Amino acid sequence: MVPDGLDQFHEVWCVDTEFSCPPGERQQPVCLVAYELRSRRTIALWQDELFRLRVPPYATDARTLIIAYYASAELGTHLALGWPLPLQVLDLYVEFRNQTNGRPPICGSGLIGALTHYGLKSISALDKDEMRKLALRGGPWTADERAALLAYCKEDVKALVRLLPRMVPMISVPHALLRGRYMRAAAHIEYTGTPIDTGALEILNRELERAKDRLVERVDHEYGVYDGRIFKLARWEAWVTQHQLPWPRLASGRLSLDEGAFHDMAIQCPKVAPIKDLRYVLAKMRLADLAVGADGRNRVLLSVFGAKTGRNAPSSSQFIFGPAVWLRHLIRPRPGYGLAYIDWSQQEFGIAAYLSGDPTMMQAYESGDPYLAFAKQAGAVPPDGDRDTHGHVREQFKQCALALQYGMEKDSLAGRIALTPSHARRLLQFHKDKYPVFWRWSDAAVDLAMLGAELSTTFGWIIRVGSNANPRSLRNFPMQANGAEMLRLACCYATERGVAICAPIHDAILIEAPLSELDQKVNMAQQAMSDASADVLGGFRLRSTPKIIPYPDHYRDDRGNYMWDLVWDVIRELNSESILGGRGELACAPVDHLPVHR
Repeated sequence: MVPDGLDQFHEVWCVDTEFSCPPGERQQPVCLVAYELRSRRTIALWQDELFRLRVPPYATDARTLIIAYYASAELGTHLALGWPLPLQVLDLYVEFRNQTNGRPPICGSGLIGALTHYGLKSISALDKDEMRKLALRGGPWTADERAALLAYCKEDVKALVRLLPRMVPMISVPHALLRGRYMRAAAHIEYTGTPIDTGALEILNRELERAKDRLVERVDHEYGVYDGRIFKLARWEAWVTQHQLPWPRLASGRLSLDEGAFHDMAIQCPKVAPIKDLRYVLAKMRLADLAVGADGRNRVLLSVFGAKTGRNAPSSSQFIFGPAVWLRHLIRPRPGYGLAYIDWSQQEFGIAAYLSGDPTMMQAYESGDPYLAFAKQAGAVPPDGDRDTHGHVREQFKQCALALQYGMEKDSLAGRIALTPSHARRLLQFHKDKYPVFWRWSDAAVDLAMLGAELSTTFGWIIRVGSNANPRSLRNFPMQANGAEMLRLACCYATERGVAICAPIHDAILIEAPLSELDQKVNMAQQAMSDASADVLGGFRLRSTPKIIPYPDHYRDDRGNYMWDLVWDVIRELNSESILGGRGELACAPVDHLPVHR
């Protein structure tokens, strides 16, 4: 029986698939089970039967609804088989995440967790894990294993049928279908992946370990804080004191050495960046974790809606945009193609301005440089000042604007901008004085949420306040969550218009196209991003800026240039020494095949 709220659809199919998928590869379908609620028809197909079909065994038009749990898996099966994607998708995983966001369920957000949350029976987590591993292992399978996988797939479909009527009364169907539309875009993105210079990656995998000692020598000669590969806290504290940096400290009074402290201080003091990158290389870098397929593409599960804000949460070790910034330089288009990294300009500032309706804040955004405009509005920069003449002051006001949207207070801001707490307090007061409409709107949102209500984005992504609510997170939610909404819409529009997206990255997308079509595809992507911002912000369009990477160039991020270039310099040195030492062939590759400085 079709629940009320879904009766506009002629057919409603609950679908589940199993597949194998080694890291970085496209998924290979194993089996599919589908059940139609009105006719009670069941379809169960094994791998060989699936590959014989040119179209799905069910309709995919606008009158047919496909229901799944984490639908990009089922949609990935469509792509692997060359089938068209369904136009209407309802993803119960996404809707369960939305219904419990801020108040996480006791058994997690997987299918078993959702069934348990609603008091419905399910198979054991152990059995489910065993069946998932059996599918992911790949074939060949015995007759008993085939029967077990089909039975497991059927059980998940039955679970969807039981779960649906419990969830539908709490679902805003139009909003849910919009989120399901994003699952179609996510399936395309996961299928496409990001092109990687596998030759350079292979060399790094082979050479980086022996390069570490030389990297310490090259970086640490200006700091003197390492003993071999051991970072010495006392030496670092002496360096910090010598350079008069207001470094964040723990309650014990010791310097904080976590990644966040190094990240924030590197923004304000570029001299910190080399040590930050070196610490990461020595302690946390595991290049083997990057998920790169045989075709040289980085593919990961996007973990859509994984964050409270609704943003994606892909594995930070498997996703090329997750580890240290300099590793992103491994991204390289294939011959005849180009990439474009397109990001919204000052997205969060624009969202804050237009959702709050603050006219002075909107004026600052429309100036083209809201952070410089903020500094001018506060009287810290003269009317004719620009980035060249007042870049340092602009950076302070930029960090202030961003920090306030995260609910940061004066002491944290002082550490971030390497100034005194009194100076940070004045910056915070400037913001409150110049943008009072924003502050009334932001305070009202936090008050409403803390009184036991909920916060929602333009298109219905909700956070419910739990007992451990953090007012700073609540203040930031409207900007971050509507930014996520905007990115999802942009991905939908771009993929539906024929733009190949390799990856979504917070407030940006990375696209790919033949060089002869790249300009056209960039324009199409920017239009998609503009349309998405207008839909979220009631007609206002945010700007975006493309960075073009034509073959044979590598992707470059200024924040990673130093370490990327240094690593390759050291590898060249080590291999030149190998030749001079009479050890024969290079340990990695001819020097002229290594990435070059650009």
